[in-house]
Amino acid sequence: MQCIEELHRLACEQGLDTYIDPASGYQVLTSQAHLKRGICCGNDCRHCPYGHINVPKSGPHR
Repeated sequence: MQCIEELHRLACEQGLDTYIDPASGYQVLTSQAHLKRGICCGNDCRHCPYGHINVPKSGPHR
């Protein structure tokens, strides 16, 4: 099974906005897709290029 970092790298190299997480089967946004959005959405995304600046400090993921 490929690791998440490898899947993310390959997706970015191919110009893709998403890849499939092998454990869950869910689509995961790449950092490139987030950059197209232009801001941190606050959802604690795996590949957030904005340092999760809009993610609440408390909650289920923090």
